[in-house]
Amino acid sequence: MAVRARDVLAQVPLFADLAPRYLKRLGDRMEEQRFMEGARVVKYGDIGDTFHVILEGEAKVLAPDGRVVNRLRPGEFFGEISLLDGGPRTATVVAETPMRMLALSRPAFRELIEHEPGVSVAMLKHVASMLRRLERPASD
Repeated sequence: MAVRARDVLAQVPLFADLAPRYLKRLGDRMEEQRFMEGARVVKYGDIGDTFHVILEGEAKVLAPDGRVVNRLRPGEFFGEISLLDGGPRTATVVAETPMRMLALSRPAFRELIEHEPGVSVAMLKHVASMLRRLERPASD
């Protein structure tokens, strides 16, 4: 694989504060996946169990009513909340072109955080900072 998974993960806000050794361990657990144009990568309502980072290609994000609400390109990602809670998908993602992605399964992620508490601590800091931004009163 030409791209190093740890370098890709370092660009993901949820993982950006992790030490290089943790990024490598996460990256070692990632698998490359390929999807043909038109393939459904994830479906709204399905239980989320995989985080994806796009290496090549483009995808569209569909709301439950079928409206396109976003487009994803190389370097972008989706499914990070699924790593944390395993809840249902909030949108459908469909490949608009042939795609190549890195995927991290929830079981592989959970195995790492159970053995490496530092990963959990760094991620909790990131989630806490996101909550702070959301809770901050809007300035007039």
